[in-house]
Amino acid sequence: MPDDRAAILDWVVPAAIVFGIAALLALAGLWALRRARRSPKARAAATTARENAGASLVRLDDAVAELDLEIGLSGALYGGGAPTSLRRARLTAQRVRDASFGEYRTLDETDAVPDDVRRNAQRITKRSEDALALIAKARAEHDAWVRENVSAATQVAAARERLARVRASMGDSDALVAELSSRFAHEEWDAAARAARSAANELDEADRLLSRAEAHAKDPSRSALGDLADAERSLRQAEGDARTLEEAHRLVTQAALAVPAEFEAARAAVRSALTTRVQLDADAATRLGTELREIDRALTNLEADAAARPTRTVDAIARLRDRLDFALGDALTAQQRLRGARTALPGTLAAARGALARAETALAHARVGADARARLLSAQEELARARQEGDPVAALDAARRARRDAEDAEALAHHDRMPGT
Repeated sequence: MPDDRAAILDWVVPAAIVFGIAALLALAGLWALRRARRSPKARAAATTARENAGASLVRLDDAVAELDLEIGLSGALYGGGAPTSLRRARLTAQRVRDASFGEYRTLDETDAVPDDVRRNAQRITKRSEDALALIAKARAEHDAWVRENVSAATQVAAARERLARVRASMGDSDALVAELSSRFAHEEWDAAARAARSAANELDEADRLLSRAEAHAKDPSRSALGDLADAERSLRQAEGDARTLEEAHRLVTQAALAVPAEFEAARAAVRSALTTRVQLDADAATRLGTELREIDRALTNLEADAAARPTRTVDAIARLRDRLDFALGDALTAQQRLRGARTALPGTLAAARGALARAETALAHARVGADARARLLSAQEELARARQEGDPVAALDAARRARRDAEDAEALAHHDRMPGT
């Protein structure tokens, strides 16, 4: 029997040593692989790939915007006779752009492995470049059709008619600004005034470009297409400025109407929190009481010039409601949280709409990088989700995310302005 045990040990011990060494080597290999995947070299490669993906997305986003312009120009000048290749290319490119921006936002996740970031970024770049090639092909087909079927004089005449329609549709911008300036503080209507001035300047620029296009149309050696495209670009910008003006006017006037109800809802929320406070332990009750007094004091301070600064007031109240929810934490019952979300939602939606309008204006007047564009797209998606969500708590969370993303987009637009803007 001892001999049998010795024989078994003679076999088991070396085998255990071999398998143990193999296991250690495997673990060491896995550790080395994991370390290599997160090495400075891997991180640098991931950063480069992400930057390349961002640059491709910017080119694609700009190309889609130019495609929108060309389709608008085609519809205005040529009616329904132009080939549909531009519209098909736009539909495909928009889908690629939106999906790719969604993936691009995930590249910054803190737990992302550099190799995964690099591969995903390269996939974004490939899809974007394919969409750009599709756009280039569609534009070439459309340009060939235009050269064969439409005279320069006809295009200029149609563009003149479009300019007249845009002027008529914009109405009296000065009257809207005058109404706001007579009732509210300067910072409330400054964006509207800038949009009105920009729209007027863009219309004048479009008129100048069309005059030059008319001169070129009479000269067979010159092409009017460049001036026509630039004129359409100015008209598009003027229409965008007009929408900015109308949205600014709407936001300010609606905020002015909402201010009394927002104060009432905020003070009711504070009173409800005081009731919750008595159910807490002494330390938690003391902390909450201090926070409630500060919130109440801030509400009182806001009332002084709320009538003159309604959008600022609604935004500030929404932030105080955020602060109140954070202070209450888990002390609220599900029913209390639901009631609070219902009353906080209108003001938070208004604040998110205002932040989004500012971000859209900032990005419309500058060429910025992919990060600002991705944040703007995220803000638009979150605001749409907040408006469609049936659960007030989920809707409130989405509205708050929309506001944060819009503020980030605006900050990035101001910080990350690209050369030539």
